[in-house]
Amino acid sequence: MAIQKLDNLDKQILRMIAEDARVPFLEVARACDVSGAAIHQRIQKLTSMGVLKGSQFIINPEKIGYETCAYIGLNLRNPEKFDDVMVELQKIPEVTECHYTTGNFDMFIKIYAKNNHHLLNIIHDKLQPLGLASSETLISFNTVFDRQLPIVDFTEEQD
Repeated sequence: MAIQKLDNLDKQILRMIAEDARVPFLEVARACDVSGAAIHQRIQKLTSMGVLKGSQFIINPEKIGYETCAYIGLNLRNPEKFDDVMVELQKIPEVTECHYTTGNFDMFIKIYAKNNHHLLNIIHDKLQPLGLASSETLISFNTVFDRQLPIVDFTEEQD
């Protein structure tokens, strides 16, 4: 995957919208000392380059009754079935992330459940039938922080 070359204006825009995705384009334009149309064009360019993947509202799972967050490492009985299992995992709405990883697991998933009993039902009724050799579940007590971008100083030149 090629790293996209960004100029200083791109970096300044990214810094502002990463902090607040709902910041008005005109406010970004004023801070960057360019026109609103220029910001709109840059946002379109960053989207077409794949730097920005869109925008969305983020739902707080606890506020809608999903009080248990769990991370589960999965080992498949037949690792060559990874693609088939991934397709089935996408059909489980409580699974919000799936990663193909190195280390002790074939894949690592993130699940939101209403409570521990609901989590147990998901594991027993939806995950086990996928052909698991083993799994390990870690329950998250609290999200300390959550961000979209790694800690990056957009003012530094890219290598």
